[in-house]
Amino acid sequence: MLDREKFLRPIAHRGLHDAAKGLIENTAPAFEAAIKAGYGIECDLQPAADGTPLVFHDLELDRLTAGTGLITELQPACAAKLPFKDTKLTGILTFAELLTLVAGRVPIFAEIKSEWAPPDLGFLSEIARAGKLYRRPLALMSFDPAVVAAIKRLAPELPRGIVSGSYFDDDGKGWWPDSALTDARRQALASLLESGQADPSFYAYEVGALPTAATQRARRQGIPLLTWTVRTEQDRRIAAQHADAPIFEGFTP
Repeated sequence: MLDREKFLRPIAHRGLHDAAKGLIENTAPAFEAAIKAGYGIECDLQPAADGTPLVFHDLELDRLTAGTGLITELQPACAAKLPFKDTKLTGILTFAELLTLVAGRVPIFAEIKSEWAPPDLGFLSEIARAGKLYRRPLALMSFDPAVVAAIKRLAPELPRGIVSGSYFDDDGKGWWPDSALTDARRQALASLLESGQADPSFYAYEVGALPTAATQRARRQGIPLLTWTVRTEQDRRIAAQHADAPIFEGFTP
C-alpha cells in the first residue's frame, strides 16, 4: 500500500519546472527546485534503445532537445550528451541518476510511459531493479494497466498506481488515436475497470474529470487518489475536495 504520511503532499509535475528560469521539465534543476521547496516529484520514464530507463516525457526528442527522432532509438551514451533547447543544460537523466539525485529527500512518483503495445519486460525489469535497490519513498505508475500488472510481478513491494482520466477530448476525440485503443476500451479505462490484475496502491486521475463514480468508490475503499495536472485555482479547489494530493505545475500550492 501507499504510505499516506510519506507520499501524500503536493507533487511537482515533472519537477518544479519553469523554462523562463532555465528549469526544464524532467531535469536535475527542476527536481532540485522541487526538493528545496519540499514538494514530491512526478517524473516520466521512457526506454532508451537498449531498454535503459530515461527520465523524459515525450516519445519524440525535438520539443525539448536539439535531437530528432524517437527517444526509444537513442543510446544512453548519446542521451547523456544531448543538449536541451534554449539552455546550457545537457544530458537526459537515467532513472538511476534521478534516484541518486533525490536520495530519499522527497517522494517520487515515476510514470512509466506506454504506447499500448505488449509491455517491454526488459525496460520494466530495469525500473523494478533500480526501485527495489532504492528503498526510499518511490511509487511507480502508468496509464497502461498491463504495465502496472507487470510491475506488480517484478517488484510487488513497491507502491504502484494507475493513471487515468476522461480518455476523450472536449471534441469527443479519443486519446492515443494511433493506438489499438477502441472507444469501448477508453470508457473502461476511464471507469478504472481494468484495475484487477494490477491491484493498484493508488490512482492518479485527471483533475478536470473529477469527481467520477469510480474515483469516489476508490476513495471510499481507502485507496489514495492523486489528481493531475493542477494548474489553476479552480483545479486547486477540485483537488482539495475530490483528491488526496495534487500533481501541480505553473504555481506553488
